[in-house]
Amino acid sequence: MNITLKQLRAFVAVARSGSFTLAAESLFVTQSALSGLIKELEQVIGLRLFDRSTRRIQLSEVGRSIYPLIDKILDDLDGVLDEVSNLKALRKGLVRVATPQLMASTLLPEVIAAFGEVHPAVEIRLVDCAVESVVSRVFSGEVDFGVGPERDSNSEIESATLFELPFVAVFPPGHALATRREVSWADLAEFPLITLQGQFTERLAVDVGSAQRGRALEPHTSVAFMSTALSMVNAGLGVTVCITYAASLIRLYRLEMRPLVEPQVTRRFYVFTRNNRSLSPAAQRFRDFLSGYIEAHGDFAA
Repeated sequence: MNITLKQLRAFVAVARSGSFTLAAESLFVTQSALSGLIKELEQVIGLRLFDRSTRRIQLSEVGRSIYPLIDKILDDLDGVLDEVSNLKALRKGLVRVATPQLMASTLLPEVIAAFGEVHPAVEIRLVDCAVESVVSRVFSGEVDFGVGPERDSNSEIESATLFELPFVAVFPPGHALATRREVSWADLAEFPLITLQGQFTERLAVDVGSAQRGRALEPHTSVAFMSTALSMVNAGLGVTVCITYAASLIRLYRLEMRPLVEPQVTRRFYVFTRNNRSLSPAAQRFRDFLSGYIEAHGDFAA
């Protein structure tokens, strides 16, 4: 049966109003067009839906039987269309973003707050996790997209560059490095170095070592989270290195930072999405907003 929505809406409108004239007005069509839709529907199903007389129109026995079902179908469909409209217009929505713990405690809350001023009805759910698990959470579908530094490639994951920023040396006020405008990696080696565990230090050692003719980067202590490293630096237990997007957290710990040179080492950060999986309107809007925010506020160390 080739039944159209227009025919079903015409049937419900007439059934509710008991009048072709009132039903036509409610649907913003002519009475002849409405009559044509009802006639087409009756022809398609092969049954009479209305009993007509010169003075009144009423549902037939068949019409009374199927009216509640069709009315519910149209109500459900209208609910779906309203939901789609709300999602498209960002009158509601949920966005789940995976990001490393350091970024979750510095950059992302600022972006979420700014986004909320523009789209208050969209909920941003931040999933803070270890750097190594950002991509896996995207792959599993637990989040809409992830943000983090480059990690081992995955054919199912698409990555788009978000920003690239340099490392800085971080130390307490009054430290011997505080008199310098820039700090070399060789200078840093004179003090106990606190770094992060895993690929953070491994990749850093490769970058620094290749530029210093194989001179090894030798951490004194490795910890799981940058907040731990900063607390240890604040207690005078050593120095650490960090990306400049965490400048707000560094200042919160009342620490100082200087550009790291000879060599200058940078890290690229990416937005990770699952291949062949489109983002919801809210997720796409937040991703675009994040890129725009980074572009406008990229000098985090200023």
